Amino acid sequence: MKRFHVHVGVADLDQSIAFYTGLFGKEPSVTKADYAKWMLEDPRVNFAISQKDGAVKGVEHLGLQVEDQGELAEVYGALAAAGRPVLEEGATTCCYAQSEKSWIADPDGVVWEAFLTSGEATVYGASPELEQLASANAAAGSCCAPQAPAQPAASSTCCG
Repeated sequence: MKRFHVHVGVADLDQSIAFYTGLFGKEPSVTKADYAKWMLEDPRVNFAISQKDGAVKGVEHLGLQVEDQGELAEVYGALAAAGRPVLEEGATTCCYAQSEKSWIADPDGVVWEAFLTSGEATVYGASPELEQLASANAAAGSCCAPQAPAQPAASSTCCG
């Protein structure tokens, strides 16, 4: 069964861990100096937070985590059917885990990852080259979060 994934950049990891522990009613399943993750069953979500110097705060990316190679093939097929460029990262270390993954962005630049986790890792991991896929809110320089592309200054609008 697939699991929805959300990764959020935070300003203060300890405060955010306390907040989300209260919100979810349980402690994180993984806690590191710069990262925490809750594997929730209701709703079925892999919710992760990380604190990186200079990173944008807020939703970094969304994703679908699968449980086996069959589901991964199914989700990879859905990425191809979406009609957007797919970056096939393959085997990687990311967010203190060994995974196989690919990335895609929707028409508005919201980045999605599809991945199968095969084990734990002792390091956070390296960032893939995803500048062409990144959303404006993706945290720069962190694994599992594509680099944000340079954005031209927005013109004045009703909210400007």
